[in-house]
Amino acid sequence: MKTKTLLALVIACSPSFAFAHNIAIGQPLASIEIASHGEIVLNGDQAEFKTWSTQDMLGKVRVIQAIAGRSSAKAMNAPLMTAITAEEFPQQSYQTTTIINQDDAIWGTGSFVKSSAQDSKKEFPWSSMVLDEEGRAAKAWQLVEESSAIIVQDKQGQVLFVKEGVLSDQEIEQVISLIKQNI
Repeated sequence: MKTKTLLALVIACSPSFAFAHNIAIGQPLASIEIASHGEIVLNGDQAEFKTWSTQDMLGKVRVIQAIAGRSSAKAMNAPLMTAITAEEFPQQSYQTTTIINQDDAIWGTGSFVKSSAQDSKKEFPWSSMVLDEEGRAAKAWQLVEESSAIIVQDKQGQVLFVKEGVLSDQEIEQVISLIKQNI
């Protein structure tokens, strides 16, 4: 019996199994600035980068999708992104912010991740897209590697919801409901 208990403890404490983010409901996210590469902005047909900060997210209800620079991480919460798009929330009071951790990409795919992020910005110009070359957000918020985190924050920057990994249908409904309640 002791062997099973010890094994369970080792698994629970292992970084690959632990959900150790430091994000707390009712608190703001740890403040960060991303200058390399930063937020993707469109200048005509050209995608450019500018320094981005968590302070840039104040004033609107946000769903922050912090994802590893991997297609598998992007796919994890695609149903939530589809549900948000279908709702057509007013742009003056709501915005999705996607932070792509380029430091957590499969070796050799960094340029593909960058190009894909720029293409996504062109496809969804109303969304905020941040390419985090050094993984500053993931490190500051202690996010799990190779995954997706969904964070909902109110206009003042207080966290209303956080989950790493795939959201259930019930959690997707909860996120949509939180957005509606706080717009």
